[in-house]
Amino acid sequence: MSLPPNETMSEMQIYLVGGAVRDELLGRPAGDRDWVVVGATPEAMAAAGYLPVGRDFPVFLHPATHEEYALARTERKTARGYHGFVFQTGAGVTLEDDLARRDLTINAMARDAEGRLVDPWGGARDLAERRLRHVGPAFAEDPVRILRLARFAARWPDFHVAHETLALCRHMVAMGEVDALVPERVWQELSRGLLEPRPSRMIEVLRDCGALARLLPEVEALFGVPQRADYHPEVDSGVHTLMVIDMAARLQTALPVRWAALVHDLGKATTPPQVLPRHIGHEQRSLDLLGPLSQRLRVPVDCQGLAELVAREHGHVHRCEGIGAAALVRLLDRCDAWRRPERFEQMLQACECDARGRLGFSEQPYPQADRLRAAFAAARAVDSAAVARAVVAAGQSGPAVGRALHAARCDAVAAWLEAATVSPASG
Repeated sequence: MSLPPNETMSEMQIYLVGGAVRDELLGRPAGDRDWVVVGATPEAMAAAGYLPVGRDFPVFLHPATHEEYALARTERKTARGYHGFVFQTGAGVTLEDDLARRDLTINAMARDAEGRLVDPWGGARDLAERRLRHVGPAFAEDPVRILRLARFAARWPDFHVAHETLALCRHMVAMGEVDALVPERVWQELSRGLLEPRPSRMIEVLRDCGALARLLPEVEALFGVPQRADYHPEVDSGVHTLMVIDMAARLQTALPVRWAALVHDLGKATTPPQVLPRHIGHEQRSLDLLGPLSQRLRVPVDCQGLAELVAREHGHVHRCEGIGAAALVRLLDRCDAWRRPERFEQMLQACECDARGRLGFSEQPYPQADRLRAAFAAARAVDSAAVARAVVAAGQSGPAVGRALHAARCDAVAAWLEAATVSPASG
């Protein structure tokens, strides 16, 4: 149990709780271990050598392992949102009291010092039956738990949400609890859910309970919007979005790519009826929506920047096989590939997810990415310093250097295209 060497308080009972117990029962590697201490006070913990670190309620670091040990506690809701709680700790708070305040039954299990399972809410049964079920009425007091539920659904796509839990989430949304969430917490949970193996399940659960319309109305609006069936056999724009984010997870992309995959087509929900289902000009409409959305959720700069780039350029990337050297270089310019090569690569990944996130296209190659990578490599091989020196030696400077460098890059890409045409294997 990793107690301190000088532990002498026989009345103290320590339990391993939460995710570590759950993951062990699932046969999966456990992450951080969390502990609950019953029958102790903050003064007794400090006297035993534990280091207090909790700000809202008593949490301590073990003096040897530095794992977190929290005093068993109960909570009482005093206001809307997830900050509106008063916590109570004390030697009289039992383990069952502490577990009762947790979100899902699968997270409300514990093991005692002898390794015996403590499972008052049926978490082990729910694990076996692949069910996500809330512990009790206290679930409704914290709207973050809706997001956590959706995130767990994305982590374990073979689990289903219990009917009574989904009904409770719908009630919470109707009562306005979700509206009290702060942007930072919404983004934290959304971003973690996008990094799970099946992020589409997170969006589906949020949709099912009505929370998506409150948190991401721009994404909710995509469902039911038709697209060209010849290019999008899945037809529905929302369904396509789900397929794209799942492809991003399948390709194990980074968070900025997954966020871009989620929001790349927002403008399709605002397409004027006269241009449906082709969605002409949806790229600019997506950009118009992305700015306010990024501000509302306080999206990190790297995620926001890539999302805007993908929204603006993904159509051009898809069509790059039919354009020449000058157009390829202009596309590289707009992507700022010269200064941001890593972001350029992430854009290509997002575009591949978009192309393969369609019904019947998941196993198709995406040669456009390879074409742009090769064009970029050819253009990047130009010695920009040598070009600049030649321009200066000719008595010019400033804009002339930029024009000369652009021309040299176009020449390099044209040479690569010619070589690739003569010998396709070399391209």
